[in-house]
Amino acid sequence: MLIHPQIDPVALQLGPLAIHWYGLMYLFAFAQFLLLGRLRVRQEPYQAMRWTFKDVEDILFWGVLGVIVGGRLGYVLFYMPSFYLQNPIAILKLWEGGMSFHGGLLGVLIALAWFAKRRQISYFVITDFVAPLVPLGLAFGRLGNFINGELWGRPSDWPWAMVFPMVDQVTRHPSQLYQFAGEGLLLALILWLYASQPRRVGQVSGLFLLGYGLLRFLVEFAREPDAYLGLLGLGLSMGQWLSIPMIGLGIYLLQRKPR
Repeated sequence: MLIHPQIDPVALQLGPLAIHWYGLMYLFAFAQFLLLGRLRVRQEPYQAMRWTFKDVEDILFWGVLGVIVGGRLGYVLFYMPSFYLQNPIAILKLWEGGMSFHGGLLGVLIALAWFAKRRQISYFVITDFVAPLVPLGLAFGRLGNFINGELWGRPSDWPWAMVFPMVDQVTRHPSQLYQFAGEGLLLALILWLYASQPRRVGQVSGLFLLGYGLLRFLVEFAREPDAYLGLLGLGLSMGQWLSIPMIGLGIYLLQRKPR
């Protein structure tokens, strides 16, 4: 039987300043975006368009805004609308946690649409650029979830099932690590290899949506549903219902013919 190591969420204490592991994971995610983005601009069609590292920095800036605003509002609207309707000031308390990946994705898509309009560049040219740079950032986020001992899995008797003492003494799926490996490392490898070859505009974006949607849908069977939501229609979780549109849109982008 494995036991969660119960790592101190504070990675470094400098007087009154506490640096949390989860904050460091965000920092690592942004750093890897810049590192891989430097390599991505050398690939087509971005090299022919003479993209530079400055373009990567601009995209990251708008993307970060989208992640923070969209992630928070998505959590508020998708998961706890009644609570925040009664406590609207709590929406601003980001330090108390509460971010939604699907909300963050919508926020990023809107931010990139604004960037595309300003630069007068095809929207899917930009999303195709960003897609392979995202999964490793997600991997760091899931690692942060595991360190914090949050978003644990459903009860399990599998050999690698783990007790999360901060929850109970039941052995559970370490679903954070499933997501770290699946929607993080595996999806990053698949997307990078796929995007390294010439593709129709929108196909790289489509593969990201399809790949993430499928992997998230599957891992939700091992992840404990949110206590205040439980399982919804057809016995599916909120994460699964939000992943279904991603899968559908991903399939559409992969098979659509250019005009």
